[in-house]
Amino acid sequence: MKNLIKKLSIYFILSALPFLSHSQCKSFTKQVCMPKLNPYIYNGQLNSAILNEGDIAELVLTFYGGQDYRIAVCSEESIGKVQFKLLDTDRNTIFDNSEQEFAIFWDFRCNSTQQIIVEVLVPESEAIEDAVKSGCVSILVGFLSK
Repeated sequence: MKNLIKKLSIYFILSALPFLSHSQCKSFTKQVCMPKLNPYIYNGQLNSAILNEGDIAELVLTFYGGQDYRIAVCSEESIGKVQFKLLDTDRNTIFDNSEQEFAIFWDFRCNSTQQIIVEVLVPESEAIEDAVKSGCVSILVGFLSK
């Protein structure tokens, strides 16, 4: 009986881990990343995930013409400086933060309504370790009110 209770406890703890890590990522985003949008107004879309070193993630966002925007890509220190690129739908690079000393945000004016791909690359660790590093990465969009 004790063995069954122990196994059930372990099962419940392991099944709760994804929810706990998502909750921690959401908290990190709200406390650390959202203030980096200031003075821009947060658009209300929470785009965050736990990524591992070496991961590449993409998000397609729509931006409206005549509007000023800030895109902020914020990550936990444990995974190092994250590279992000903005690409048009033909995959031409619009912005690459690795060319700007790994800036965590970029401000721009959108002249016409368009979709932009945000590509995030988590660096691979140069240290030889058994465990793969992972951490929260958030992509936030803010706009200036007119």
